[in-house]
Amino acid sequence: MATPNFSSALPTPPVPAPCPKASPGYGKRSVPDQCPPRADDFAFLPERERYIADYVDTLPEGAAMNIKSLAKQQPLYGQMAVGSALRALGVAGHLRQARCAVGDGDNLRWVTRTFWSRTARDNEWWTTFLAAEATHRLPQPVAASPTPPPPWVPAAPDEPAPAPLVPQQRTVSQDESPAYLALTQLGTADKRLGLSDDDCRTLEELAAEWFARGADADYIIHTLTAGLPGTVDSPRGFVKKRLITKLPPQRPASPAPAPPGTSAPRLMVECTDCGAPGKAEAFRDGLCGPCRQPADAPAAEPGPDIERNVQAHVTRLREQLKLR
Repeated sequence: MATPNFSSALPTPPVPAPCPKASPGYGKRSVPDQCPPRADDFAFLPERERYIADYVDTLPEGAAMNIKSLAKQQPLYGQMAVGSALRALGVAGHLRQARCAVGDGDNLRWVTRTFWSRTARDNEWWTTFLAAEATHRLPQPVAASPTPPPPWVPAAPDEPAPAPLVPQQRTVSQDESPAYLALTQLGTADKRLGLSDDDCRTLEELAAEWFARGADADYIIHTLTAGLPGTVDSPRGFVKKRLITKLPPQRPASPAPAPPGTSAPRLMVECTDCGAPGKAEAFRDGLCGPCRQPADAPAAEPGPDIERNVQAHVTRLREQLKLR
């Protein structure tokens, strides 16, 4: 009689799911002049950062690089851990995030790209590379359409008359604005910012100003959900504060023409932690000035950056109330 084999097989290591492609214009972009891949490329990094770096390095060009997608596609780390790992990889010199202009004129929109380097780079290299990217991102040429004949010229007998233009159908409900719809998606992107219908109605006007300044729904959601604290006691108040403090600059109605041989910058670097945009030289280790402050720095009085430590602020307020 055959003896059953009770020995257990070795556990199979988790295999990441196929990574989805980002929306057109977004996603991973590898920088040039990298060293060939080696087994010890990220050996100096901690275990979590090494795993995320190995995973990101294998992703194809244009793969989704937002925190939610990376957390969903690999089985070991959640969104907060992935966000911390990306911040550490930026400090280590492997990545930078930037807003890049796509299109031109009325069709201009801004997309978020993550520039990735398997080879660690210093701040000077990244500043030079991103400055060159900003200079060389010229408007994409639009093919000239043939000039239609005057209305009094009859159509050729062997050619059918052109069909009348049909107005483009709206893809957004007549009842809901793009600003309202963007706010309703915050809870899906991060449950800590789940808003009620009344919250969305109240904040709709503030969000609409972002659209008026050229932002799209993806950029608004990314900016409002980047660098969240561990807990958000009041999602409505938190979102309102960010809608005000992180409002993008007003686009000029008629931008001045660039001098011959030059072009207006079409790239702004984003802080790897909070997502604030700015010029490349204003960032160090991929972080803006406020995010570079050490975590053990003395707590500041309530101000614009109080959202970074909501729990500490609440604790201070409670202690002050006890003293009265």
